[in-house]
Amino acid sequence: TSRVDRDMAHALASARALRLCARPIVPKRAQTRRFAVRADMEPIPGYETTKQTITAGSGPVVAKGDTVTVHATGIVEEGNKKFWSTKDPGQQPFTYQAGVGKVITGWDQGCLGMNVGETRKLRIPAHEGYGAGGFPAWGIPPGGTLLFEIEVLSIKGKGGEL
Repeated sequence: TSRVDRDMAHALASARALRLCARPIVPKRAQTRRFAVRADMEPIPGYETTKQTITAGSGPVVAKGDTVTVHATGIVEEGNKKFWSTKDPGQQPFTYQAGVGKVITGWDQGCLGMNVGETRKLRIPAHEGYGAGGFPAWGIPPGGTLLFEIEVLSIKGKGGEL
């Protein structure tokens, strides 16, 4: 298994902080070496966050404004430290509103277009995550790059449950 696969098996805090500590959308900067697109990841147009589909889904697609419920595991790339997982004991799936800036930018944009049942990996550079300040309460250092594995469980759109 790859380093990312091993790393995505770890996690730590609660989903509330992900929602409450959302950062504003930051315009794409010129890619630096540190955030270069990996060969196994594809770019998200207009952002430095990259994605990789692990398991294809089917049916409804996550769109702006949808209420989406996911399982997610996040690690800090620097140090391979898990900081959160909805699969940890006592945790539950995370629900958020997609594409409207209520979560960090890389997550918000990286989940758009996912199908129900799809599992996707995201690599989110700091400026599209928790930024220069990091999120010390979760062990995310200043400038920390985040790796997430996200599985879409359900999508509730404007027309009801999908």
